[in-house]
Amino acid sequence: MAVKLTKAQKKIAYDAKLCRLLDNYTQILVVAADNVGSNQLQNIRQGLRGDSVVLMGKNTMMKRSVKLHAESTGNKAFLNLVPLLVGNVGLIFTKGDVKEVSEVVAKYKVGAPARVGLIAPIDVVVPPGNTGLDPSQTSFFQVLNIPTKINKGTVEIITPVELIRKGEKVGSSEAALLSKLAIRPFSYGLVVVSVYDNGSVFSPAVLDLTDDDLLNMFADGVSMLSSLSLAISYPTIAAAPHMFVNSYKNVLAVAVATEYSFPQANEVKEYLKDPSKFAVAAAVAAPATGSAPAAASKEEEKKEEPEESDDDMGFSLFD
Repeated sequence: MAVKLTKAQKKIAYDAKLCRLLDNYTQILVVAADNVGSNQLQNIRQGLRGDSVVLMGKNTMMKRSVKLHAESTGNKAFLNLVPLLVGNVGLIFTKGDVKEVSEVVAKYKVGAPARVGLIAPIDVVVPPGNTGLDPSQTSFFQVLNIPTKINKGTVEIITPVELIRKGEKVGSSEAALLSKLAIRPFSYGLVVVSVYDNGSVFSPAVLDLTDDDLLNMFADGVSMLSSLSLAISYPTIAAAPHMFVNSYKNVLAVAVATEYSFPQANEVKEYLKDPSKFAVAAAVAAPATGSAPAAASKEEEKKEEPEESDDDMGFSLFD
């Protein structure tokens, strides 16, 4: 017969388990567990079995254990978890890929009815169609300003109706209507709200970033750094190519405006003296380059044309 632990012994066991998990795992998902039942939580635990462990508990107990463990081990990084333990939350310790774990957790959602007083997490729209309710229920729809008609002895909703908006409380009439229509508009499950990775804390939105997103963000950062460096004339690797080009332009402008010259500036000076020379040279070069491919194509056509043989003329029939 198993010995029933006292309340104090349960706290000690919970504290030891949390400290052991903090020592063995460096990645932790902080998840919101509102409206998540025990059976649903058990299914999530089974789905994550292997490299991940789900730990639920009271915030005050978790905060106390984390603080004491941080002091006893000298690892102050654990204290970054404390501000995240707000509301009905739990911890998922994992050694696997954080993104894959969050995707597995998101799969375990269960449909739920709209109960009175709940805050709607999404917009609830009642679709048009036959409700299966008898005509005596028409007055019920009229109270909610839902257009209906009687079709084959049942009430039919004519147009889609936005019954509840996201963030609004569910009223008794809305809850009763959705119950009559057998609509379970909400779905609940563990929702990842923060990610802890070896002392660093970041938003779960980071997990959705692709390699292309990271490259674009890096390119934007380099562009901003280059622009800032050019604006304040501070040399950086990102701005160096632009600075060299601008310096070359300045030197070239000085050479054009004065008697000073260098090989790269001579061609520019010649062009400024007589632009027509370059125009004539370009016009002569264009037909020459254009005729060469034409001649080559004609030669290729001649090569491709096969010579007619006796067999092609049909003389092989008389052999």
